[in-house]
Amino acid sequence: MALDQAMGDSTAAATLAPRALRLLTITTLYPNARQPNHGVFVENRLRHLVASGKASSQVIAPVPWFPSANAVFGDWSRYADIPEQEERHGLLVHHPRYLALPRLGILSGPWMLYRALRATWARLNREGQNFDAIDAHYLFPDGVAALWLGRETGLPVVVTARGSDTSLLPQYRVPRRLISDVIAGADALVAVSAGLRQGLVDLGAPPAKVTVLRNGVDLDTFRPPADRAAVRAEFGLQGKILLSVGLLIPRKGHDRIIAALPELPDCTLLVAGEGPERSALEALALRLGVADRVRLLGPQPHAALARLYGAADALVLASLREGWANVLLEAMACGTPALAGPAWGSAEAISSSAAGMVLDDTSPAAIVAGVRRLLSAPPDRTATRRHAEAFGWEPTTEGQVALFRRVLEGRP
Repeated sequence: MALDQAMGDSTAAATLAPRALRLLTITTLYPNARQPNHGVFVENRLRHLVASGKASSQVIAPVPWFPSANAVFGDWSRYADIPEQEERHGLLVHHPRYLALPRLGILSGPWMLYRALRATWARLNREGQNFDAIDAHYLFPDGVAALWLGRETGLPVVVTARGSDTSLLPQYRVPRRLISDVIAGADALVAVSAGLRQGLVDLGAPPAKVTVLRNGVDLDTFRPPADRAAVRAEFGLQGKILLSVGLLIPRKGHDRIIAALPELPDCTLLVAGEGPERSALEALALRLGVADRVRLLGPQPHAALARLYGAADALVLASLREGWANVLLEAMACGTPALAGPAWGSAEAISSSAAGMVLDDTSPAAIVAGVRRLLSAPPDRTATRRHAEAFGWEPTTEGQVALFRRVLEGRP
């Protein structure tokens, strides 16, 4: 009788347990075989959601069409080599092509993306694939195209805003109008920081429509090195080491950190990332007489960053705009404090002295003062790690599941 009762209870629980969500993730910010770090923060959030067993997903990550893989075409040539379909961490990722028109993308981008999404959706539909909801990332142009697809297919749409789609793009007339359509038409909106949530509200989003789900950090991948001195010796590092991580583009502010180095003679700067500003950064370092203290490391595998974080004395983030900079938590998880400007999310991540410091601005002078202050009395690296441990992925995963279920329950 007891066994029968137990089996009955187990069967009832299985019957009542909701099945896993079936999501269609749509974003141009997603890694691929040629760009393994591109949009890795989107992939990481999705990986942890799927690993929970409470959701499954297929990803449509369109890439610009380009006719040649010849290296003479620079960064554009990489797009020709990206596979039409690949599997990453157990997730099936589709890469349909769309036409990215130089100088006209801000006008044509949403339409071109929509055409690519629609064609892939039609194929998946013919194959018998079923989805419960669209999980879209970035308001424009991705969120616009995803909203149009949701209207056509009847699927609810949840859009995550991530930074410049809320602060920069609305300055332009056409994107602002289409972003307003996404804010009004999406079933729910996600902001990766409280500051970004306020940005959405300022653009007209009803406060109740916006859920804050911060990015987390993989505490297993990013952890303090077992022997920090050995790691520093392996990289040939001496003295105080500053680290800057991100694309080599003006918005990331690597140039402002280099400009601070003449006043920080005991500091060496490591820069991990790739981009069109490399030559300009090299020239700036040479002109300021600090080239021997600037090491441009190029692109680094995401997991390999842990050793760089662990070797550094401080991470410096000089970005002008960030929704939620994952590099802050990654550095802290490795025991390294962070110095950042007042971009959205920075004060939320650096919320204690153990985490580092938030600057009022990211001018070279402010960076000099901040570095001097932080390194004169650095926090205990164990305390910095403990601060990061409060930002695991579990709350974000549970928040996503709850949000999508609320959206589905609210649908007729």
